[in-house]
Amino acid sequence: MGDEQAAWAAGPGAAEQARSVLATAWSCAVTAEGGREEFVGAHAVADDGRVLLHVPEDSALLAAAICAPRGEPSAVLEFADVAPVAVRNRIRARLWMAGWFALHEEHLVFQPTRVVLRRPSGAVVVDLGEFAAASPDPLAGAEAHLLTHLADAHPDAVERLTRLVEPQTLHAVTRVQPLAVDRHGLTLRIERTRAHGDVRLAFHAPADDVTQLTERMHVLLNQAAASCPRTLQRQRADGDG
Repeated sequence: MGDEQAAWAAGPGAAEQARSVLATAWSCAVTAEGGREEFVGAHAVADDGRVLLHVPEDSALLAAAICAPRGEPSAVLEFADVAPVAVRNRIRARLWMAGWFALHEEHLVFQPTRVVLRRPSGAVVVDLGEFAAASPDPLAGAEAHLLTHLADAHPDAVERLTRLVEPQTLHAVTRVQPLAVDRHGLTLRIERTRAHGDVRLAFHAPADDVTQLTERMHVLLNQAAASCPRTLQRQRADGDG
């Protein structure tokens, strides 16, 4: 394995994942001087990562922007990355952005001064320069459809992919579902009665569009077919027996 492949096999970097969360999140929670407000389908993202927020005229946030001494109230924005497939603990990551708002024509423009991404492995402060320069994962916009289609129409393929997982990881499994996919690989959620874990299956090369993703998935499935077949020894979901 070359250095380039080793660099991407682990998964997206923090800046890329943060931009993906920002690009695909449907709702946004804003905490500012006027309190806390939830906005649904109200934000857009500029190329440099600034957030453009359209708020109703009676919004306390808009009033704070108008009444702020310099018209730049400080605020914290929160976005959640929610798994499109129904699994236990569907929040895959949270993104917090601290900064300030400026009033521009009919919308507010948020300039981040601190970006924090919390993943299952822990929280990381994202470098602002890297955040501004990063792009969302090329599959981010299609991920929800891809995962729900895989889970609903091809559960046999999901089970076949478990042949690539270490047997001990599948002990007492109750369910396996696709949790995430990006250009670097596919993540499976392994659920047991009282616990769960995630397993990542790396692609042999990055997938920059859906066509390439289809080829990468076929490679994984072929690898799984060549592995020793085994049947999942599922544990009952209602107990330990």
